[in-house]
Amino acid sequence: MNRKELDPDSSPTAKFGVLLRQAREGRGWTQEQLGGLVGYSAVHISAVETGRKPPTSRFAKRIDGAFETDRFEREWRQSGQRVLFEGFDQYAAKERESVAIRIFELDMVPGMLQHPDYSAAYEMAPVRRGEATQEQAEERLKVLAGRQRLLDRPVTVHVVLDESALRRQIGGRAVMASQLRHLEDLAARPHVILQVAPCTLGESRPFSHSVTLLTLPTRTMVGYTETLGRGLLERDSEVVARWAGQYDRLQVDALTRPDSATMIREARKDYERHAR
Repeated sequence: MNRKELDPDSSPTAKFGVLLRQAREGRGWTQEQLGGLVGYSAVHISAVETGRKPPTSRFAKRIDGAFETDRFEREWRQSGQRVLFEGFDQYAAKERESVAIRIFELDMVPGMLQHPDYSAAYEMAPVRRGEATQEQAEERLKVLAGRQRLLDRPVTVHVVLDESALRRQIGGRAVMASQLRHLEDLAARPHVILQVAPCTLGESRPFSHSVTLLTLPTRTMVGYTETLGRGLLERDSEVVARWAGQYDRLQVDALTRPDSATMIREARKDYERHAR
């Protein structure tokens, strides 16, 4: 029987699943036995343990009741602080399964392509504003590092980056120079396609929000976007097909790969000159 092993650092859902499996096996219980104790099916227990289904507050409380602890509810509450948006865990689980990823990002470099200094500068800003703790920022960075390991897989990643992401300074000029150099290095990988949507597209740019499209092993697609404080995993086939069509048009209207590389290189050189 194949057993799916999770990386607990890849997401809060994965960590919860690993903890649950370890606790259950430590008691010598089967998934059916634990399910009977907490009022959930063995299929549900398996889905949580393998990261296919995120735990709920109700589920965590019942698990704590079975194990006579408060560990799981505490873990569930803390996990809500680890990611930026509600709903992101569901997306992250699909992202790990995907065979192709298409991303459009508006005014910053998407997390998967971020240089560590860029990520740290962005995540520490809420700490300075008193909107997050140091521990929460560090946890987000750990989750991000786990996601970035997906680039080591032979998964096709196509990113269209709005030109504004090259101009918006995160962490200052030196950090931006490092970030753009990192983009140049990533773009040289055979499975990474990077294009820039220039500001001159104006109203012709089809998206007003960041959008991600994931192709799953079944060849079905799901989409993901974010609003202020919430993430949305879109499964409706008609909606996702419309997004895919808009993305195809964006790819055509964006700069070619060589021209995109030139724009990124020139922006990086400009940051380097003024960082001295």
